[in-house]
Amino acid sequence: MIEILSPPEIARARETGALVAGILQTLKGRSTVGTNLLEIDEWTRQMIVDAGALSCYVDYAPSFGRGPFAHWICTSVNDAVLHGRPHDYALRDGDLLSLDLAVSLGGIVADSAISFVVGESRPAESLALISATERALAAAISVVRAGARLGDISAAIGTVLQGAGYRINTDFGGHGVGSTMHQDPHVPNAGKAGRGYKLRPGLLLAIEPWVMADTDELVTDDDGWTLKSATGCLTAHSEHTVAIGYDGVEVLTLPR
Repeated sequence: MIEILSPPEIARARETGALVAGILQTLKGRSTVGTNLLEIDEWTRQMIVDAGALSCYVDYAPSFGRGPFAHWICTSVNDAVLHGRPHDYALRDGDLLSLDLAVSLGGIVADSAISFVVGESRPAESLALISATERALAAAISVVRAGARLGDISAAIGTVLQGAGYRINTDFGGHGVGSTMHQDPHVPNAGKAGRGYKLRPGLLLAIEPWVMADTDELVTDDDGWTLKSATGCLTAHSEHTVAIGYDGVEVLTLPR
């Protein structure tokens, strides 16, 4: 099902988006060398509960995961790129950390992800991966408007990522959001412009370019959730939730 939101629901989505963006920026500031992933999960829990919001992850149990996710945020480190399940790991200088958060507030969901390097090190490969996903996300957002096609978004992402020399996995990508976290339409990170679903005002999309340095193949960690690069290479992930209006697009999860 593709859900089209009313103007009052879009207004609530702005509040959810601001909450998600604020939590992610707070976590980024707190994530230093020695920070444990379980600490990040607990901080996230506290901020969600304090805001009177609901986690989209704690009870999340799709067919591709092993039981409920049972945590409040996805924490993916280095070769982990998606669905990183928090565990007892202390961050090290130079770790590439991706945080992915989806929250429901007032019955409307927003979903966003950021990637950054922990500590003082600035490995060139890590920075290049992060930059590619952020540029791909910006390119995708620039083509979103009522009447555009879903393929326009996919093509914009693919052009940037492939132009940077990365291979693209299309098994996981962006998606619709609304009253629930994962909805139609699926938004692949590669595709052909001018094709696919015609975007309509009131549609919320979570657009999320992600890449792995030297492969497009994923493997699942022993925890049954965390998706990693098959070669052990570095990865990165960037995501925003956007709302399509009659006169343009609004990025709901930008830091305020």
